[in-house]
Amino acid sequence: MNETTTGSTPTRRAMLVSTGSLVALGSLAGCTSLIGSSDDTTDSNASTESSGSYTGSMSPMGEVTFERPPTTIFTRLTHLAGMAFALGRGNDVNAMHAPEYYNDLWNQYVARLDGVELDWSGLYSSWEPSKEKLYELDSDVHLADPASVLALKNWSQSDLDEIESNVAPWFGNALSDRNRRPPETYSGEYTHYGLWELFEKVAQIFQAQQRYDALAAIHQEMLDTFEAKLPPESDRPTVAMLSSADLEEIYAYPVDAPGFLTAHMRPLGAVNAYPDDISTSDTIDAEQLLAADPDVICYLGGMTPGTDIAAGRDRMRDDPVMGKIPAVKNDRVYAQGARYQGPILNLFQLEMTAKQLYPDQFGEWPGYESGPYPEIPAGEQLFDRGRVGTIINGSF
Repeated sequence: MNETTTGSTPTRRAMLVSTGSLVALGSLAGCTSLIGSSDDTTDSNASTESSGSYTGSMSPMGEVTFERPPTTIFTRLTHLAGMAFALGRGNDVNAMHAPEYYNDLWNQYVARLDGVELDWSGLYSSWEPSKEKLYELDSDVHLADPASVLALKNWSQSDLDEIESNVAPWFGNALSDRNRRPPETYSGEYTHYGLWELFEKVAQIFQAQQRYDALAAIHQEMLDTFEAKLPPESDRPTVAMLSSADLEEIYAYPVDAPGFLTAHMRPLGAVNAYPDDISTSDTIDAEQLLAADPDVICYLGGMTPGTDIAAGRDRMRDDPVMGKIPAVKNDRVYAQGARYQGPILNLFQLEMTAKQLYPDQFGEWPGYESGPYPEIPAGEQLFDRGRVGTIINGSF
């Protein structure tokens, strides 16, 4: 693709180096300094060129070159917005799917991180983004998967190339949510990543390796704790993870499915209650949930303000079918957060799930009906909130 200009003024695209298999292009970011940037170093997996530019790499884009860390950030899905947040850049996000919903949900957790603030209210809702709006936002990077955008009815490959050329590069991976197959355009060159693998690649482009390393160390400490204390599989409860707005249409999420939607379940060796013929996001009814016979039900979205989880439990108990489910009879229906979790939400959800499934090993879950993530005494927390907050704020 030829570089283009308008009159005598070079476009953003024309000022950058082109590398990678899919015309992976850098963005000319602003000159605002990253908070705590003196504490961050170039990602060890990103190559720095003599001009001061550097590259990050992610499937399906390949290598993408940047002149400096992006300062305005477009996102679609919240796992990538959550990664920007974890790197101290949450308030630089200018678009995301369902911003009011996720602003309220994320702040249920941010409330437990002293000194950390997040405001996603009023952002452009980007589930079905328009090309014209991306020009208007003029972002320094599009933290969005071009393969998933291509699947939208109003986007073509030429549209993706145009935005990459005239505005800023794409840098995102969404089909790793449940290891989905990409559109034919991207077949054969799509890699699925774990949540924290993906987070490290996002940290590359923000030149935030130290922040990533510090958070990854906390995550690894949690994994080590789980490995040391998990009961044998024969002593673990069976789990049905689901989401539903009103219990009329129930979406099933097998806890052992691949992909980052279960990044808070698989490290805990959760035992899937659903039969093998139920896949991620399949809709099920009360009879199928009863047939799954779960010891525990984990209700995604149950911690969202406006969701009355207590009323949901009552409705399950009163329902002639769901009332027979062991998890319902034994008061083991637990509220959880979001499927598209970033790294900070993942830490909280690992903690809550460990306590919900294995109270004897990791301490009792205090229960939840409304308000922020429950207060847990310092001695019973599975990760240090203060440490996480200082990393996000760049003062570690």
